[in-house]
Amino acid sequence: MLMFSITPSITTHNPSLHFHTSHRNCFLLNPKKLFSIRSLSSSLQVPINEENEENLSPELRYSRPFPAVKSAKRVVLVRHGQSTWNAEGRIQGSSNFSVLTQKGEAQAETSRQMLVDDSFDICFASPLNRSKRTAEIIWGTRKEEILTDLDLREIDLYSFQGLLKHEGKEKFGEAYQEWQKDPANFCIDGNYPVRQLWERARNCWDKILLHDSRSVLVVAHNAVNQALIATAMGLGTEYFRVLLQSNCGVSVLDFTPRLDDLPPYVCLNRLNQTPGSPVAGGDSGGRKASKQIILVCHASSQSKFKASVPLVEDSPMDMLGIIQSQKTAELLLDLRVKTVVSSRNLASIATANTIAQVQEAAECLGANCVPRLVEKKQMQNLGVDNILQLSQKGVNDAPHSPGWLKILDDEVITALWDQSKNAWESLLDELSNQPENEEIIVAVADSSANVALLCHCLNVTKEWIGSFHLDAGSISVIDFPDGPAGRGVIRCINYTAHLGRWSIPITTSTR
Repeated sequence: MLMFSITPSITTHNPSLHFHTSHRNCFLLNPKKLFSIRSLSSSLQVPINEENEENLSPELRYSRPFPAVKSAKRVVLVRHGQSTWNAEGRIQGSSNFSVLTQKGEAQAETSRQMLVDDSFDICFASPLNRSKRTAEIIWGTRKEEILTDLDLREIDLYSFQGLLKHEGKEKFGEAYQEWQKDPANFCIDGNYPVRQLWERARNCWDKILLHDSRSVLVVAHNAVNQALIATAMGLGTEYFRVLLQSNCGVSVLDFTPRLDDLPPYVCLNRLNQTPGSPVAGGDSGGRKASKQIILVCHASSQSKFKASVPLVEDSPMDMLGIIQSQKTAELLLDLRVKTVVSSRNLASIATANTIAQVQEAAECLGANCVPRLVEKKQMQNLGVDNILQLSQKGVNDAPHSPGWLKILDDEVITALWDQSKNAWESLLDELSNQPENEEIIVAVADSSANVALLCHCLNVTKEWIGSFHLDAGSISVIDFPDGPAGRGVIRCINYTAHLGRWSIPITTSTR
């Protein structure tokens, strides 16, 4: 007998998530049976026997609990490099006619260099040419065979495949609009592509987690990588196009074993670490982002590395932190930042000041410069030191461990959650009040505060707070294609490539 862990569906602030009856050939699910699943922390166990398993709705099939792992396992996901059809703006789906462009080959080589020191045990790859070739470049001279799996192919888009995007609009009209606006309920040729993709991604996880390995490389595609991340995190099809995957973007998931053969703890250690800068422009899930919030984790402080100093002590930056803050400020030179918000933590204020100073100095590099001031604000709700001090559990070394926030006492998590909700609403208000030509807010805070802000952006509950990890000096970028009142689209989480040698390596061993 299988046991499914179920929590009620997460309510999103996207009013377009509803079911349509306009497609006669599409199977219509009962909305009352839709659930978002969180197998590691749910309160309800529903028994499912093998006889009725095949009659389950797709949501329950893709949401069944993950198999237990015997030891810590790290899975690194990579999207293929730019393909010929990417460059043409042609809808690929699961077709196999495109190949890597010269740029795509170069992107794959950059990813190879990024991952060259990691001792992967195995590589799973999509059999489609563009993904398989990317895997071959990254895998390099490793002796182990690359395992291809058809379930890792890109989303099946049926009649859309091969069309240029403007041809899709012209030929399919209303259906193409639905694909753009409500992909979770989009139906074509009698099929629901996103729902099928989620179920297929869930099947992939059984094979990946049951494989006798501890460090796994998976090379696949945009949509299927989104589905792999979402199903691992317990997020449903409504999160399609919310967790971006750029060409050769690297994402990292950590699976930590639990007692009694329970499903593992899952932590998203990194999302979409790209070969190029994540703040240098580009669309957001196919749409231009009109507004943006950049979450910066303050640079390393003295308390993070001195065991004699409690984690929660408000300490200034150490030398490593000074270097990290400078590197972060240099990365943000791709943007014209006019407002930097920070907590009142000493390291956060120092990081924010460095960002502002570099932005202001950059304006005066020319002969006829006009000085520009960057507005700096401090937001009390971004500070969490007073809350972390309430914890009765030791956390001195915790920030280096994936998902460390889950060890905090329940009352501490609740206090952190409530305060960060107010901070998130204040940031959205700040972004809404920006003039049209000032579309970026940079917010600097402790990693635990930024994790909570990401959870509020995703509109999940506090149980997810241990499901994300952020390093000192990292940035996470949130786009708002529909403005601050719309849904946030996460461009990257825990991006640290700009720190170079001064960062924790992207694939730090789980051993």
